[in-house]
Amino acid sequence: MAAALQRHVLGTEVANDELVVRVDGDGLLRVLTFLRDDQNSQFKQLMDVTAVDYPDRELRFDIVYNLLSPKQNQRIRVKLTCDDTTPIPSAAGVFSSANWLEREVWDLFGVFFSDHPDLRRILTDYGFEGHPLRKDFPLTGFVEVRYDEDQKRVVYEPVKLQQEFRTFDFMSPWEGMLHPRGEEPDADSDAAATGDKE
Repeated sequence: MAAALQRHVLGTEVANDELVVRVDGDGLLRVLTFLRDDQNSQFKQLMDVTAVDYPDRELRFDIVYNLLSPKQNQRIRVKLTCDDTTPIPSAAGVFSSANWLEREVWDLFGVFFSDHPDLRRILTDYGFEGHPLRKDFPLTGFVEVRYDEDQKRVVYEPVKLQQEFRTFDFMSPWEGMLHPRGEEPDADSDAAATGDKE
């Protein structure tokens, strides 16, 4: 990596045969631009932007940028650690696909991207409170939205987490097979049934 970017790289590792580069917030866009434009790597495609929530840490989020180099047939993962109040610079100016991907992270995790061209919720309903993929997000106490055919309008109802009673048979279909007469098959009866003779 270029010497000018070394101060922004906090560490590197190899995980699952992919290089993982940890960067600081100030150098995120410089590192992404370098990886995109460098003639040796040419990571031209931003495949995904996501977040991982560690609520016990002071900097609770890892923002993860997954890049692909079609020329090298390689992937690289760029990680940035942040809290839930500090804005992250938007990568939409470097990769146009970051526009929608960052909107998903904002909607589901609540990580704010500064200088984003259109940072609105993308998956949850209008007026939704909270961010559902945070690990401290409550599972009950909110409302769900559906269209009611009888009332011909959208209605809000308390969330109902219904689970029907089910029993599971974990036995493999290949174990404990019974003979048509209800008894365990043996080698002699199988041979007689198929006409095999020694």
